[in-house]
Amino acid sequence: MNVINLSEHNSILNQYLREIRSVAIQQDSMRFRHNISRIGEVMAVEVSRVLHYQPEDVQTPLGVAHVSTIEDKVVLGTILRAGLPLHEGFLRMFDSAENAFVSAFRRMGRNRNGQQELEIVAEYLAAPDISDKTLILVDPMLATGMSMEVAYKALLKHGTPRATHLCCAIGTPEAIAYLQRNMPEDCTLWCAAIDEGLNEKKYIVPGLGDAGDLCFGEKL
Repeated sequence: MNVINLSEHNSILNQYLREIRSVAIQQDSMRFRHNISRIGEVMAVEVSRVLHYQPEDVQTPLGVAHVSTIEDKVVLGTILRAGLPLHEGFLRMFDSAENAFVSAFRRMGRNRNGQQELEIVAEYLAAPDISDKTLILVDPMLATGMSMEVAYKALLKHGTPRATHLCCAIGTPEAIAYLQRNMPEDCTLWCAAIDEGLNEKKYIVPGLGDAGDLCFGEKL
């Protein structure tokens, strides 16, 4: 799996990352959602650079212009609820894309030895046929990587994509290692930033807190 860390290069993306992390700024939920969405826009442009293009002639009022347009049939997928603002940013760039949504939640289960462990359960799926299309699956926080894997495998019920791009605002080394073990080798993982790791509650450190709560308010 190819891993790309966009924060290694100077761009306006790093400004948006600073604002979603800052406790002095992130409490403004509208601004937080807007910054997550803007991160999606910048990341969408970066992903667009590696897609397939085809030449096209466009008639203008004064002649014919030679341009290139995206050949890939793009499906944008996201994990509810925290993924919605990031999805929105991607959709503004890929405005003709089809869309897919997966609802997933964390719960504590028990492994074969009877020990408690975190598991991710997918509850709801709405998706088009993704066969031979380019799947871009987005989720702002890539903590363990389990939600991304569960969402991807749920979407496979609707076909096998031609190419898969996984996109997050903040990821961890643990999640990257997990996805490298459990996802196809030809996937590409795009991270706006990669943080130090996880705490005992499986939250990203330094991270930014709970992205879903910061976007939409606390849940029960």
